[in-house]
Amino acid sequence: MSFQDAYNARRGTLDGALALIRDGDCIATSIYGNEPTRFLQNLHHIAPRVKDVRLWTMMMMDHYPVMLDNSLQGSIDILSFFYNADSRKGHDSGRFSFVPLNLHSVAQGTIRAARPTVFCCTVSPMDENGKVYIAFDLEASLEWLECADTVIFEVNKDMPRTCGDTGVSIECATYLYEVDDRPTPCAPPTPASPTERQIAQYVAELIHDGDCIQLGIGGMPGAVGEALMHKRDLGVHTEMITASMGKLIRAGVITNARKNFHPGKCVAAFAWGDPALYALMADNPLFEMKRAAYTNDPFNIAKNDNMVSVNTALQIDLTGQICSESIGSRQYSGTGGASDFAYGAYHAKGGRGIIAISSTAKGGAVSRIVPQLTPGAVVSISRNVADYVITEYGVAPLRDRSVRTRVRNLIAVSHPDFREALRQQAEKLMLW
Repeated sequence: MSFQDAYNARRGTLDGALALIRDGDCIATSIYGNEPTRFLQNLHHIAPRVKDVRLWTMMMMDHYPVMLDNSLQGSIDILSFFYNADSRKGHDSGRFSFVPLNLHSVAQGTIRAARPTVFCCTVSPMDENGKVYIAFDLEASLEWLECADTVIFEVNKDMPRTCGDTGVSIECATYLYEVDDRPTPCAPPTPASPTERQIAQYVAELIHDGDCIQLGIGGMPGAVGEALMHKRDLGVHTEMITASMGKLIRAGVITNARKNFHPGKCVAAFAWGDPALYALMADNPLFEMKRAAYTNDPFNIAKNDNMVSVNTALQIDLTGQICSESIGSRQYSGTGGASDFAYGAYHAKGGRGIIAISSTAKGGAVSRIVPQLTPGAVVSISRNVADYVITEYGVAPLRDRSVRTRVRNLIAVSHPDFREALRQQAEKLMLW
């Protein structure tokens, strides 16, 4: 059978793909640019005929009815290792269950928790070698594809091919259907605030020519990218390729020329950015897309000399415990790769782990630096690997500092309105 014959034998319709879902199935989908939007937009329609179906979710790219309609409980329920706004809203309904996982272990962790029996993702058109490409998301896509009983491809003519481990044989598919009117999901623009731009300037002072960087999601990493425009020969080993990284590559700042691990390559597990980033990545050997089990393995991260990890947090206590994912006991997001890169950067030769946060929240009413984490708050990053905390008021070094010194350093970068109260609480807790 030719590749085209194999393709034609699997080709059908979206309705035909949805008809493959049965009672008790566990569905996993790729996300970011490879999220199968047509499949997810229509998945709720099967609820009247199924029961005990579960859907793994993370940072979904749209507000799908299957996420919003809590009357689907018992028909289609939600599993997640990283909450988004819809998950937070739906949590109290009982439909949503959260599984704590680090990103490097997401694939095997989800399989152990609830093995996906159905995997669906958007792929590129088939090439002359019978391969389609999961161009922008290898967090767990390959492992889910390998373990699922049913594999569904949503073939998008506008999906490019990227380099690395993204190509899979058309023969892996159980079923496929085509869409030709779906743009690749892009990260929403998140303009940096003046506070974030100030923080980014402090971050940039800790990043030197030739360093290898990882940036997280949001306005802060975007501001950091802008602040790095004057650097030279930066490298990339990251979980996510960002739009700001694309700008740095086009400006000649990121060259990967001084990397000692995967020299010459931007290594990443997924990409979420703008159309300019996706166009840059298409068939570009500068990029090496790999499974998150590889990119986020802390021991692989630590192989990069001068590795600098830049992430953010929700709350930090005066001893350096970092919560990046919950507000008290309420799950807000997830651990993601925060602890992976904090640990890896901490152990890299010349490495630095940076947590960049604004000093306050809720319009200045709440300090993000607190005497103790709110009861129930998740410690996403242990104080044992906390390195630098940066706010708009400066840089607080924590690595190898005593608790007393950490307290002083963190109070120094807290908002001035809260410093005296923090000092008093530190004395009361005998942290001085």
